[in-house]
Amino acid sequence: MRLPANGPDRRPRWHTVNWRQANRTVRNLRQRIFRATQQGDYRKVRSLQKLMLRCHANALLSVRQVSQVNKGKDTPGIDNLVVKTPEARAKLVNDLRDTHPWRVQPVRRVYIPKPNGKRRPLGIPSIRDRALQAVVRNALEPEWEAKFEGCSYGFRPGRGCHDAIAKLFNLCRGGMPKQWIVDADIQGAFDHLAHRPLLRSIGSFPGRRLIEQWLKAGVVEGETFYHTEEGSPQGGVISPLLMNIALHGMENALGITHHPNGVLKSPRALVRYADDSVILCESQEDAKQAKDDLAGWLLPRGLTLSEDKTRIVHLTEGFDYLGFNVRLYPTPQTTKTGWKLLIKPSAKSIKGFKARLRQAWRSLRGKPIRQVIQRLNPIIRGWSNYFRIGVAKDTFHKLDYWMWYRSLRWAKYMHPHKPMGWIKRRYFGLWKEGSADQWVFGDGRHRGYLLRLAWTPIRRHVMVKGWSSPDDPTLHDYWKKRREKQYPTLPKVQQGYAKSQNGRCWHCGTSLYNDEELHIHHLVPRSRGGPDDPSNKRLVHLLCHQQIHAKMSPV
Repeated sequence: MRLPANGPDRRPRWHTVNWRQANRTVRNLRQRIFRATQQGDYRKVRSLQKLMLRCHANALLSVRQVSQVNKGKDTPGIDNLVVKTPEARAKLVNDLRDTHPWRVQPVRRVYIPKPNGKRRPLGIPSIRDRALQAVVRNALEPEWEAKFEGCSYGFRPGRGCHDAIAKLFNLCRGGMPKQWIVDADIQGAFDHLAHRPLLRSIGSFPGRRLIEQWLKAGVVEGETFYHTEEGSPQGGVISPLLMNIALHGMENALGITHHPNGVLKSPRALVRYADDSVILCESQEDAKQAKDDLAGWLLPRGLTLSEDKTRIVHLTEGFDYLGFNVRLYPTPQTTKTGWKLLIKPSAKSIKGFKARLRQAWRSLRGKPIRQVIQRLNPIIRGWSNYFRIGVAKDTFHKLDYWMWYRSLRWAKYMHPHKPMGWIKRRYFGLWKEGSADQWVFGDGRHRGYLLRLAWTPIRRHVMVKGWSSPDDPTLHDYWKKRREKQYPTLPKVQQGYAKSQNGRCWHCGTSLYNDEELHIHHLVPRSRGGPDDPSNKRLVHLLCHQQIHAKMSPV
């Protein structure tokens, strides 16, 4: 981008950005948009959305998100451009705030493997378009957060898979009448989404023309360009929000109603995670009718149900949803109803977890044990934290035995001529404090050890209430309490700091649970005599930690 002749350089100095202030500005604007939508004042909503689109703080946060936080930050679009330096990020912020007409670039088509052996197409926009999509999302999302149905849990702030599973538990537990399930699978939802109904739903949003450009930008696969008359690129920052907007109203289409206090009052119920939906009915005939009703409602939106994957089952047969298996089991001697609902890790999830670990073990042959532990522990911690809300203890124990066998194979591969006694003394022992298990795989020299899934305590997830949204300014205390209870998902060494900091980063003041890497920062550096005790430590995001030390470094 060219600056005016003899004009000032408006680029921000990346390491001096006040992230706490930027987050506060964007959060306040989002809450004002949410409140104005609730009040039905759409003139004010559009005015605030225009303000958000021009907001410097929004541009800063959007560039940080797509260039430093998102998993695809190192994946280029068709321009082969990635943003990795502070100067490049500052330039991108400046580019977003320029007033010239934005020219959208086509997305780059890539394929990723699916568990069933097929490949899933992804559309990767350029880094510039991804950053602008993040800007537009912050303006559009709070309006729809005030409208979305309470049964929607996918790709929404403050909600996730665990809330959807908890909702299913409440609807399916023993004695509940809705025991016929329509496990609905929309065929290629992101690829076949119709543009016209979606744009009609978005209405007079100030960034509507940009969204239309992204939808019609086209796809480049290899060296061939394809026009896109339908669908939304699955790798786009704004695509999940557009999918939620397109599927908004599914409850009304199925005749599902609630009392003003949120209690369900219809014979059907719905749980939806983006395009993955489950309809609960009281009879098989109604389940078939619900399937037909849903198929008819999807048709004008360019979507159809997959006949191969959409099933109607009874709860006693069970079904898989979001990695869990949900099923009623007969318990005539232990429960009043004679049935008990158990939500366990699905066989498919267990198989995928083993395959991932098996590949990791093979790639770690010949590597030092410290590297093995550093590579495997995050995988184990993430999987066990995800499934800890279900009936998973037995599964955890079985997987621990499988992991112990894999660790023994690794040790024998590393030392093929050493006897078993030597291997035990070298790699197995009482490495974990408070444990009597002498066969914990680890590194006695550095007191590091491989985690076991069974050490993860089972904790039931408290489902998010009704239509609650973090953008609702009246629910500040509610979301603060929910944030404070998330600390058990972190590594043990970080949990105490997260709890004492109320789940917020000490530097920028935002949530510690936003998928950013976390570091422990010494207030007084140890190189300057600072003590290595909790009073001198704070938990911060990696990017915040980098900024702190950049400011401390001599110019």
